[in-house]
Amino acid sequence: QVQLVESGGGLVQAGVSLRLSCAGSGRPFSNRALGWFRQAPGKEREFVAAISGSGEITYYADSVKGRFTISRDNAKNTMYLQMNSLKPEDTAVYYCAATKFGGLPTNRKDEYNYWGQGTQVTVSS
Repeated sequence: QVQLVESGGGLVQAGVSLRLSCAGSGRPFSNRALGWFRQAPGKEREFVAAISGSGEITYYADSVKGRFTISRDNAKNTMYLQMNSLKPEDTAVYYCAATKFGGLPTNRKDEYNYWGQGTQVTVSS
């Protein structure tokens, strides 16, 4: 099992930055792709960004490309999502997720085996 815990959410004004963290524990962390997803009220959970086990490959949804940056520190078993120029439409619960051992970064929810409980991000206009 891999346990994931998100932190860093909050209520912010449009235009500011926020950094989310995802701390992992349990089975090996570094050989799994990780991803961020988000879910707004009344909407399906959607892909935000993903990163390979080494951190060399990243992948973003078009809606956040150029504003969000995903990164990871395998020595600390932690993944990050730096969110800049936040917009009200970024308001959602943000979840981190991990693939199986050796998994590749992907935007497909069903490729992720482990999920955190989520952290709320609210952006006011």
